[in-house]
Amino acid sequence: MSEFRMPSLGADMESGTLVEWLIRPGERVERGQVVAVVETQKGAIDVEIWEAGSVERLVAEEGQKVPVGEVLALIRGEDEATGRQVPADRHTLEASRAPDLSPPPARAIPETPAAGERLRISPAARKRAAELGLDPAGVSGSGVGGSVTLDDIARAAEAGEPAPSARTAPTTDAHAAMRQAIAAAMARSKREIPHYYLGHTLCVEPALAWLEAHNAERPVAERLIFPVLQLRAVALALEAVPELNGWYRDGAFQPAEGVHLGVAIALRGGGLVAPALHDTDRLSPDAMMTALRDLLTRARQDRLRSSELTAAGLTVTNLGDLGVESVQGVIYPPQVALVGFGCLVERPWVRDGQVVAARCLHASLAADHRVSDGAIGARFLRQLTDHLQEPERLWPT
Repeated sequence: MSEFRMPSLGADMESGTLVEWLIRPGERVERGQVVAVVETQKGAIDVEIWEAGSVERLVAEEGQKVPVGEVLALIRGEDEATGRQVPADRHTLEASRAPDLSPPPARAIPETPAAGERLRISPAARKRAAELGLDPAGVSGSGVGGSVTLDDIARAAEAGEPAPSARTAPTTDAHAAMRQAIAAAMARSKREIPHYYLGHTLCVEPALAWLEAHNAERPVAERLIFPVLQLRAVALALEAVPELNGWYRDGAFQPAEGVHLGVAIALRGGGLVAPALHDTDRLSPDAMMTALRDLLTRARQDRLRSSELTAAGLTVTNLGDLGVESVQGVIYPPQVALVGFGCLVERPWVRDGQVVAARCLHASLAADHRVSDGAIGARFLRQLTDHLQEPERLWPT
């Protein structure tokens, strides 16, 4: 029997609120399956499980605040005898008396909570309903115990036109909680991590020419954006300089097993998240564009997964679209480096002995001196520059 525990979903997360179970006792689960929704200071997160088996018991209850590392559920592994019994306790006895919680059949007219009954709805679904101008009390819930999920809100929105005037921004309390979480993580970073900074201005005319040629014959919806090339260049540079890809834990550097880049995303209501773009070094141009678009959309809809908040070995922040020429970032602990990109600017550039106008940008590196030094950081920036100045190296045929 294994214990499924509350994961750490941020550098300074101490606990999370279990808002929705997506599984039931006796149900089979697979690796990577989303099994719960947990509310943190940065929003509602879909939590995955990383072993296959069957659900023996749900230990934590919906609405319960659970410290990081505490048991959420008990999972019976595939190789365990199915006849073994677990001692009964309050939870199992209640489960044995509980009614069938299978998703209700579709109804033409949604049921609403009885008078005085609390509406069961996840924070993410409640927020999305407010954005769409929907009354969640009139939405039929398909989650555990009839709770309203994001999918229920999406189906209700498709069935009728939302009222634009009813759209609202995230609450002040939620925004304040996110700012507190960001402040705690960044204060820890500056307090514990001995940062060093390197920067370099590079000509990206070759990369932009490659991008323009690639997009020339494509429909607008299928065109790539420049950040895709930047992320690819960072990923390949990390393959050559792996000392910057990983985490500093328990007094030692722990290298990441793959290249999963954190992408800093500004949220519409304020605040910031940096979920991981998995296997950035393996994605084709089109696959990376699709994955990046999906990540941006889900981040702004409070639909991120737990693996996306824990896998990143390095974060990339790009403020070029806001006109910022350079970024000196703060490392997100326990990561050991952060890459920043500024905006494209036209500068005089010497090419073949001639001064020409060229589009350039400033790339910066913030790195942890406990793990690397300036020579390693400089080697990384050299690799990054080479890939953007020789774009045929990004996706060799």
